[in-house]
Amino acid sequence: SPHIFFLGSLDGSVRSFDIEQNVVSTLGSHTEACSCIATTSSSDVCLSAGWDCTLKSWDTRINNSNTTSNINNAKLQLPGKAFSMDVRDNTVLVATSGRRICIYDVRMNNIVQLQQQQDRESSLKYQTRTARLFPDGTGGMAICIGSIEGRVAIEYVDEAFSAAQNRKKYAFKCHRSASGDVIYPVNCIAFHPAYTTSFCTGGCDGGVVIWDAANKKRLSSLSKFPTSIAALAFNFDGTELAVASSYTFEEGERDHPRDEIFVRDILDSECRPKKKH
Repeated sequence: SPHIFFLGSLDGSVRSFDIEQNVVSTLGSHTEACSCIATTSSSDVCLSAGWDCTLKSWDTRINNSNTTSNINNAKLQLPGKAFSMDVRDNTVLVATSGRRICIYDVRMNNIVQLQQQQDRESSLKYQTRTARLFPDGTGGMAICIGSIEGRVAIEYVDEAFSAAQNRKKYAFKCHRSASGDVIYPVNCIAFHPAYTTSFCTGGCDGGVVIWDAANKKRLSSLSKFPTSIAALAFNFDGTELAVASSYTFEEGERDHPRDEIFVRDILDSECRPKKKH
């Protein structure tokens, strides 16, 4: 439902918030912080992952207050703490500590069915900070991964299929100082809803850059924001981008600019993929 939001908290709780009714309901909890949350396209299933190394699913159609006896919910063990999660159709992507990339299949029949498809290592050599599935799954579903070492990797779920289509995984450097001496983590990735191979990255340098994955090109960059970019999200048609400027403590405790959310108009020329010549 478009008027219901789901949220995970540092105390481990997983809740839903009905804006129209102004009602908060508890779906369940993790034994440690709930670090990631997502829903299927129908919103019948809420998925949560946490620092307790578990992936859980919640049937949002029913009352989950008695979570110990609710057989509609599923729980799977992750190989490490969950750092990032994304869902496209029936595919669930979870990036964990230890540079693990996990793929799951989620189905809603009479109960939630959650099955592991893959558990593999990221091609990036340093800790994963964010991971997203490409919105357009045609031609083999692709994954976009950002690491703490200022790099982004494009990988494929079905590597054999992508190889047959002459699509190879690759990685590139980003979010670095002009001299290249200072490297900043890539905190977040957001895909354009219309140009589905265009995506933007936000880094601890306060920068937001838009990329063309198909042609391996940088399309544009926005003016620097006051501090680290903690989150990014396009609106429904990609004409606006919400940017959360919030220090992510990559340098520990120190004075830092206040937390702010900016909404920036995005021009078509800034995000449209370049035509191949």
